[in-house]
Amino acid sequence: MTDRAMTEQAFFVLTALVDGPRHGYGIVGEVAELSDGRVPLKVGTLYGVLDRLVGDGLVAPDREEVTNGRLRRYFRLTEQGRNRLALEAQRLQANARAASARLKAWRAAEAGPA
Repeated sequence: MTDRAMTEQAFFVLTALVDGPRHGYGIVGEVAELSDGRVPLKVGTLYGVLDRLVGDGLVAPDREEVTNGRLRRYFRLTEQGRNRLALEAQRLQANARAASARLKAWRAAEAGPA
């Protein structure tokens, strides 16, 4: 993940884990809340994202527990994951600033002299 662009899904999964370990459905709910529903994340897709994040060392399995006869797998953010998320947040902020500056200049040019 460090050499390629981070997907929006991966970004929100990492963000969801900042506060502490979560199980799959907890991550899905947190991503929906954090993204205001813009990033739909189904359980099957989630585990594909988690497998990649674990493989990249950004997320690690935390524990497993049985609740109401169902196995819940918990995942936690690693230090490397926190660092990568911070870099990605900075990158996105820089992109937004560049776009906003261009749009502001365009609007000013469109408005013409005052």
